[in-house]
Amino acid sequence: MNSYNSKIRALLNDHNKLIERENKPTTTSNGWYQRYANPILTGEHAPIHWRYDLNEKTNPFLMERIGINATMNSGAIKWNDKYVLVVRIEGADRKSFFAIAESLNGIDNFRFWDYPINMPETENPATNMYDMRLIQHEDGWIYGFFCAERKDPKAHENDLSSAIAAAGIARTKDLINWERLPDLKSSSQQRNVVLHPEFVDGKYALYTRPQDGFIDAGSGSGIGWALVEDIINAEIADEKIIDRRYYHTIKEVKNGEGPAPLKTPQGWLHMAHGVRGCAAGLRYVLYLYMTSLDDPSELIASPGGYFMAPEDIERVGDVSNVLFSNGWIADDDGTVFIYYASSDTRMHVATSTLERLVDYCLNTPEDGFTSASSVETLKKQIENNLPIMKSL
Repeated sequence: MNSYNSKIRALLNDHNKLIERENKPTTTSNGWYQRYANPILTGEHAPIHWRYDLNEKTNPFLMERIGINATMNSGAIKWNDKYVLVVRIEGADRKSFFAIAESLNGIDNFRFWDYPINMPETENPATNMYDMRLIQHEDGWIYGFFCAERKDPKAHENDLSSAIAAAGIARTKDLINWERLPDLKSSSQQRNVVLHPEFVDGKYALYTRPQDGFIDAGSGSGIGWALVEDIINAEIADEKIIDRRYYHTIKEVKNGEGPAPLKTPQGWLHMAHGVRGCAAGLRYVLYLYMTSLDDPSELIASPGGYFMAPEDIERVGDVSNVLFSNGWIADDDGTVFIYYASSDTRMHVATSTLERLVDYCLNTPEDGFTSASSVETLKKQIENNLPIMKSL
């Protein structure tokens, strides 16, 4: 037996063991969601034929030729009875690209398709593309909204970190062939832009996140709402803030829409990320809110605090203390698969139900914005609970 081929078989065998590892639920849960023990995707899940040159003549030591640094920030969709993620893959060269991984149960055994997505360029090519939201729109297209990053043309020639963020837009009917549309036109930088899945007053509706700069929100007050006539030449003419940032909260520095909202009988269910500053840097957590069915820009529920925050190994990675989500899937039976990344390094899944998530939104107290109000809220629950506990 050729020893080189046996080494390749050993690589493939180890890779399959990693992919096929059963992902069991953790033993603890707060009732909001169920976490699972293992990440669903890491850099090691990237196919062997991506990372290795398998030709003995050109790679006699069977070394990795193309390093994969991270798998994160994945859009999600149920497609052909499979749970499909459009994953942000970051190579060792820091460039990100999109690739599709799919699973039969949505919890483990995620396998990448043979090739990454070949995303067409616009007339002004982006240096980096990442964090795609997948939206099955009622117009019949599947849309991908993502960040298209370019060097700031106004920056000094020796300033190699200043960047411009724009919302890239593409659409597809089969997840294979993608039509690239012009980037969203806006008077401010835009990241975390999400398309509402239905027409509103006959127009396409967008959740936005206006920013003065690439990193800093500046005068951007939170998650915005805008209607556009033409998705092929999408331009924001008027924008209003529907979910504001507040001082000394989980979203004091910035916040942004996660995946497209889920429709429920009680309203549109939203997941977003909130960012605050602390001694260790920026801390990203996930939170929920709801808007009206009649007017998706009208806030109807805003539970205080975070819904999910990094725990244990989730705290550690390329950008530590970060949770980020731009993909979830609601099954017909009401089960919700929440796909989230930890510390810009790896992908995870948590499960819940629409019923639980709506209950969480409608019955969790809002943030009172002061220590005194937090105590008052807690006292009310204590007063209600003590008679029950004494009766047990």
